[in-house]
This record gives sequence, C-alpha cells and structure tokens, in this order.
Amino acid sequence: MDDMIIPIFIGLIIGVAIGFLVAKSLEKKRASGTISRAKKSASSILKEAKIDADAIKKDKILQAKEKFIELKSEHEKVILSREKKINESEKRTRDKESQLGSEIDRGKRLAKELEKKTADIEYKLEFVEKKENELEKMHRRQVESLEVISGLSADDAKKELITSLKEEAKSDAMAFIQEKQEEAKLTAEQDARKVILSTIQRVGVEQTVENCVSVFNLESDDVKGRIIGREGRNIRAIEAATGVEIIVDDTPEAIILSCFDPVRREVARLSLHSLVTDGRIHPARIEEVVKKIEKQIGQEIIEVGKRTVIDLGIHGLHPELIKTVGRMKYRSSYGQNLLQHSREVANLCGLMAAELGLNAKAAKRAGLLHDIGKVPDTESELPHALLGMEWAKKYGEKPDICNAIGAHHDEIEMKSMISPIIQVCDAISGARPGARRQVLDSYIQRLKDLEDVAFGFSGVQKAYAIQAGRELRVIVESEKVNDSKAAELSFNISQKIQNDMTYPGQVRVTVIRETRAVNIAK
Repeated sequence: MDDMIIPIFIGLIIGVAIGFLVAKSLEKKRASGTISRAKKSASSILKEAKIDADAIKKDKILQAKEKFIELKSEHEKVILSREKKINESEKRTRDKESQLGSEIDRGKRLAKELEKKTADIEYKLEFVEKKENELEKMHRRQVESLEVISGLSADDAKKELITSLKEEAKSDAMAFIQEKQEEAKLTAEQDARKVILSTIQRVGVEQTVENCVSVFNLESDDVKGRIIGREGRNIRAIEAATGVEIIVDDTPEAIILSCFDPVRREVARLSLHSLVTDGRIHPARIEEVVKKIEKQIGQEIIEVGKRTVIDLGIHGLHPELIKTVGRMKYRSSYGQNLLQHSREVANLCGLMAAELGLNAKAAKRAGLLHDIGKVPDTESELPHALLGMEWAKKYGEKPDICNAIGAHHDEIEMKSMISPIIQVCDAISGARPGARRQVLDSYIQRLKDLEDVAFGFSGVQKAYAIQAGRELRVIVESEKVNDSKAAELSFNISQKIQNDMTYPGQVRVTVIRETRAVNIAK
C-alpha cells in the first residue's frame, strides 16, 4: 500500500510540474503576442503623431508667413502715409517760401513808393509853410491898417464884438424861455391829467374793505357743544389763546369770530377748523393747535411776501422787507387792505414813471414799500412814513427809494423825482370810491389803544379788546401778579382808561390770572 502511494505522489508532483511548465510557456507566448501587438500599435501611433506634427508645423509656418505679409503691408501703408505727409509739408513750405518772397518784393516796392511820397509831402509842407508865412504877414499888415482906420486895437474890437453877441444871445434866450414857460403853463395841467387818467385806467383792482368779524361754518349744531366744552372751558381756552371773541348764538351751523386784528381772526379760524376736523377739543390740545397755526401763519406771511415781489418784478429785496410786505396782508389802512393798496400803488407808480420817462422799476419798488411803517413789530412814536424810511435805510435801500417812502406825507422834503409820484399814487389809490372807511379805522385804533393801556402795566402778558371795545381782557403772569394785585391791576387799568380815553358807553376790565402745576410721570 505504501509502495503504491509513493509512485502516485511522485506522479502527481511530476504532473503538476509539467502543467506549470506548460502554463508558463503558454503565458510567455501570450505575453510575447501582447508585446508584439503593443509595439505595432505604438509604431502606428508614432507614425500618426509624426504625420499630425508635420501638418501642424506646415499650418503654423503658413500662418506665420501670412502674418508677416499682413504686417509688412501695414508697415508699407504707414510708410506711404508718412511720405505723403512729408511731401505735403514740403509743398506747403515751398508755397510759403514763394509767397514770402513775393511779399518781400512787394514790401520793397511799397518802401520805394513810400520814400517817394514822403519826399513829395516834405516838399509840399515846405511850400505850405512858405504860403502860411506870407498869409500871416499879409494878415498882420491888414490888421494894422484896420487899427489905424478904426482907432481900436484888435483885442478891443474882439471884446466889443463878443459883448454885443452875448447881449443878443441873452435877449433871444430870454424870449425863448418865456415863450416855453407860457406854453408849459397852458399844457402842463392838461398833460398831468392825461398821464394820471391813463395810468388809473390801466390799473383796475377790486376794492377790499376789512371787517371785524368772520363766520365759521359748522357741519351740524352738535359741534357747538364740543367747542363750548364743559362749563365753557374750551371756548374760554380758545379766546385766551387767540384773543378773539367767539360768539355762539342761535345762528344755525355757524359761530362768529369777532376781533379787530385780522391775524388773530385768521389764527382762530384755522385753529377751529383743525380742532373740529381732528375731533379732539380740550384746553391742552387747543393751546398746541394755536401755537402750530401761529407758526403756519408766519410761514404764510413769508410766502405772500415772496409771491408779491415776484408778481411785481421786484428783485433784491431784503428778507425782512419781504416778511414785512407779507404782513401787510393782515393789516388795513382806513379799512382798505394794506397789501392790496400797496400793490395798486406800486403798479400805478410804475406806469406813471414810465409815462414820464423815469425809472419805472425804482418807482414800483418805492410804491410797494411806502406803507411798511404801518406794520411795525413793536410800537414806535415815529409816523409810519418816517418809520418806513428808517427800515428801508436799515435794510439797504437806495437813497431815492428811502426819500420817496419818508416824503409821501410831507414829513420830510422831497429830494427825488420819484417822491411826488408816490404821493400822488397813494392819494389815487385811497381816493377810489369805496376803498376806505374812516370810521372803521378810528374804531380799530381805539381798540388798539385799549390794549396799549393794559400793556403799560407791569406783569401783563396778553391783552385783548373784545365785544367791540366794551370789554378788555388782560392775562397776567401768575409769578409776578398775585390775586390781590390782580384786583388792584384791574382797578388801575379801568381808571387809566377812564382818565385818558374817550369812548362810548362803558368798558369792562377783566384780569385773568391762571396758575398751572405740571409734572411728568415717567
């Protein structure tokens, strides 16, 4: 058994060895075939790459040749253009040289001609000098012979001749002046009427007469109760803040605002409109709205002034004068709206100055500013014409404008041609039928005087004349005036009014002292 296994085992080993050798030989054959195929493939790839490289090389060489040819042609073009410019420049130079040569030749010819003419002129001058000397000698001999004949020297004869000519000219001039004066006297009045009438006809404006009440319309009568407030606190707050008397009567859907000052009435009207529209009506809100409306009115005054000077074509006016012109909208002159009056006077002055051949722009400027003294920020003892003149000087207006403003009521002497025009046009504007009301102006002045009396006492913060001047409400500063002093102040003001003023009926003086304690919870 053992003897059989050994040979079998040896045979297996031999078989395995033979199989390994056979497999190895087969593998070697396959590897050699793969290598041969790879060599063939590599050689074919190398051939193709070489062919492609040759083609690329030829293509690049061709492109380089084309680029070279293109650059060469461009270079040749540049060279040709430069040669062309050089040739043109040379040609222009040659032309200029030839032209310059011809000019030089012409200059030489002109120089020769000039020398010849100069010689001729010198010869003629010598001839003229000889003739002048001869004439002078002849004139001297004639003068001497005349002096012998007349018995007078030449200077004496000249003086007598001049004297006689002066006498004759003087008499002729006096006759001419007298004739023109007579003619001017005959035609001056007619011409003046013609200028004034033509000027008035060319300026037509509406006459607006100020009144002392404004009607505030309401959507319903229910709003009246909200405006009055609990126990009348809202209406009292509005009156105290604006200085306007509010009259709530049986007139349906309307209340009346009464005050002689148009600015106060406008502030009260706009404040009521804002409060009614907003719906919140109480004392704190009323004060807030009134302050806001007062600021708004201040801005509107500036805008009105700017629009007025633009409409009239007036330039370079100082901002303070523009603001003063805007304030004229809320002032009246004998019941006539001051801004409308000043605009009308400005237009009249411009037209009249143009008719008379004067400076129309300066006349229009003086006409607009002639009544600025009627809207002072503070009380002044000067007449409004002189006060307006001082303001005009202060804000850089020219002397002729200032003189026209100050002289339009004859407070000072008129020193410019514009001054009488301003005076005449002011009278024309005020003389229009229905333009002014003397009674209304005196009434308003009485109300202003009432308020001024109150302001003459210390501690007075605000003073309002209401109820057509039958009541004076005075608001005092609570820190300076206590309750006992308030009663004393009321008595003193009433006595001052009684002694110094003339008025119908009686005037009630009400002094209001209010103390407020305000704290903020944070």
